[in-house]
Amino acid sequence: MDTVAFGRTDLRVSRLAFGTGTHGWAGRSQQTDLGLDRLAGLLRLAYDHGVTFWDAADEYGSHPHVARALREIPRDQVVIATKTTSRRAAQVTRDVERFLRELNTDVLDIVLLHFVTQSDWPQRYAGAMEALSRAKEQGQVRAVGISCHGLEPLRTAAETDWAEVVLARINMAGVHMSAPPAEMVPVLEKLYTSGKAIYGMKVLGCGQLAGKARAAMQYVFQLGTVHAITVGISSREQLLENIRIVEDLSPRYPLR
Repeated sequence: MDTVAFGRTDLRVSRLAFGTGTHGWAGRSQQTDLGLDRLAGLLRLAYDHGVTFWDAADEYGSHPHVARALREIPRDQVVIATKTTSRRAAQVTRDVERFLRELNTDVLDIVLLHFVTQSDWPQRYAGAMEALSRAKEQGQVRAVGISCHGLEPLRTAAETDWAEVVLARINMAGVHMSAPPAEMVPVLEKLYTSGKAIYGMKVLGCGQLAGKARAAMQYVFQLGTVHAITVGISSREQLLENIRIVEDLSPRYPLR
């Protein structure tokens, strides 16, 4: 599978990220419901097929599953993103330390502020941002950013140097999105031009577009401004089908 330089970070990611958060909140998701061994096994199979970007979060409860998969995989061969819902500096610092323990790793590749919805998030969450910046300076985190759930906070991200990585909702039908695709696409272009690392979520509309998976993924890749897409995967069949589609589409639609 193709890998790409992830914006201006020092990371390279596979164009497909293994999502662990379908309907994920309050410490569980459709993927973590599979159990520790089954999800870890899918993650290892994904790695064997070149899916070296894994999207986790504290709210999904997926850290133990990722840690189990990492027992049999070289840590430096996988990029792991995780997320915190904490908004205060001390809480974020504690989260980073806990995430490191839960994932049994010396460094977190990407930590995002999870579920950002307000346009003034840099002012609201200045303490949390400072805590993540300190963690980065101390070598605990490689890149920081936001998981964005709104058009206005996404616009703010394009103007905010601190946000290196942006997770944004984008799909061809406007399902479970912050705004219609026609409004989202110019903002994604601005983010990309500003050097942000961008990966798309809700590409299959929380499963509503699963029957049109190829067309849905093609729509996002042809934009030329989204480095990778994260897709929630719950079975071997889903994994291999998504890999097949991305391996076919990605070379046809390179980044701009």
